[in-house]
Amino acid sequence: MALVVTSVTPAVGAEISGVDVARLSDADFAAVEQAWHRSAFVLFRNQTLRDDDLLAFSRRLGELDPPPNQENGRMSPPGYPDIYVVSNVLDDKGQPIGALGAGEAVWHTDMSYLDAPPDASMLYALELPPSGGDTWFCGMQAAFAAMPQTLKARIRGRRIKHDGTYNSGGYLRQGVTPTDDPHQAPGAWHPAVCVHPATGAPALYLGRRRNSYVEGCTPTESEALLDALWAHATQPQFTYAHRWRVGDLVLWDNRTTMHRRDPFDSTARRVMHRTQIKGSARPVAYAA
Repeated sequence: MALVVTSVTPAVGAEISGVDVARLSDADFAAVEQAWHRSAFVLFRNQTLRDDDLLAFSRRLGELDPPPNQENGRMSPPGYPDIYVVSNVLDDKGQPIGALGAGEAVWHTDMSYLDAPPDASMLYALELPPSGGDTWFCGMQAAFAAMPQTLKARIRGRRIKHDGTYNSGGYLRQGVTPTDDPHQAPGAWHPAVCVHPATGAPALYLGRRRNSYVEGCTPTESEALLDALWAHATQPQFTYAHRWRVGDLVLWDNRTTMHRRDPFDSTARRVMHRTQIKGSARPVAYAA
């Protein structure tokens, strides 16, 4: 079969069919990378991947980052330290095999609290609950393009603090002192609007809300501005909800998307393997 790229929504996402990710030719990989840059995330259905296959495909995009330090530490399958397990499953000793449990994971951009956040993340579905656990994606290029000029003016030239105290499931990261003061919280300052290094397109860059702060604002001004930005960016026309099937692989551009997860039944099994691509540079501010 020939590679086919089909748009998922006008704002974000494309499905790529006709390929086996474990055996991509150079030409097909170039087409995948182009679709990923253009659509912010790409979906591959019906894949049968070993962990070695997942790693090999991930490394074609760049150097890998180690898993993030979550509430249970760095959770990886034995022998695969560059793969991160997202799961609610407990082993035979009652210990979690992965991170983030079965609850909601709020809107976020992966590890934006780092000076150079990862460029990309991938998630591969191994076991799924009968319902729930859908992953939502938000197209931040489309959100910025449709932003009212008055709101664009309010964030022009500003930076936002990205907090690393809590993960997207609301858990305190292992080894971090809890705080709800954005000035005391660990994290990085990034431009509110960033330029994609491959396409030059601007995207709103919010990261996550908790302990977020807009530089140069009073606390009241910052909260009001963040309220307006989040209300705009997460409107339905900029989002897509992905209902998983076993064998799905999703690759998203961490620089131009946010994502969140619906909760699911904690007695049902959900096992996902994830990789992430190391950040090639600090986010660059959009100058226009």
